Amino acid sequence: MLSPFHIFLSYSGNGSRSELLYKTKTGYYDVLEVPTTATKAQIKTAYYKQSFAFHPDRNPGSAEATDRFSEISEAYTVLGDKVLRKKYDLGLLSPSDLSGRGKPSTGVFTGRSAEQQPGSRRSVSGAELRDRLYDFDEFYKAHYGEQLKRQRDVRLRREERLKRENNSGDTEFANMMEFGVGLMVLLAVGIIISIRK
Repeated sequence: MLSPFHIFLSYSGNGSRSELLYKTKTGYYDVLEVPTTATKAQIKTAYYKQSFAFHPDRNPGSAEATDRFSEISEAYTVLGDKVLRKKYDLGLLSPSDLSGRGKPSTGVFTGRSAEQQPGSRRSVSGAELRDRLYDFDEFYKAHYGEQLKRQRDVRLRREERLKRENNSGDTEFANMMEFGVGLMVLLAVGIIISIRK
C-alpha cells in the first residue's frame, strides 16, 4: 500500500509533483481521502483527523508531514467552502480564488496563497510553516471546544451526583446509628426494670 505521501506522484505524467492541486480533478479529495460525493461533515471530519495526525507539532522535523499538513489545509480551504468547492468540481478554480480565501474556515491557521508562490501548489511552504509559531491549544479548542465543554459538564454533574449520594448515605448511616443506640438504651432500661421486680 502506498503511503499518504505518494498519492501526489500520479498527478503528472513524469512522476514529479509539479502539477498544482487546484488544477487536478480529484487532488483535493485525494488529499483528504474522501470521495467526490463527500458531505461537508465528512470533509470536516477527514480534515480534523488528518490535520491532527500530520500537524508539525506532532511531527517535529518532518518535512513530509509539514508538506502534507499544508496540502491538507489547502484542500480543506477549498472543499470546506461551498463556492470554492463548486468552482473546483467544475474545473474553474484559479490561483486568484485561493488567494482571496487563503484562510481555512477554522480561523486558526493562515498561509500564503498559491498566487504568492509561483510554481508551488501549496498555500504555505514547508520552511515557512516550520518557522511559524502555531498555537496547538488554540487549534484544539477551535475544533474540539464544544466537545470539551460537554465532557466537563458531564464530569461536574457526575461529581455532584456522587457527592449527593455519599451525603445521603452518610445521613442514613448516622440515623441508623442513632436508632440503634436508642434501641439499646431502651433494652437496657427494660432489662434493669425487669431485674428489680
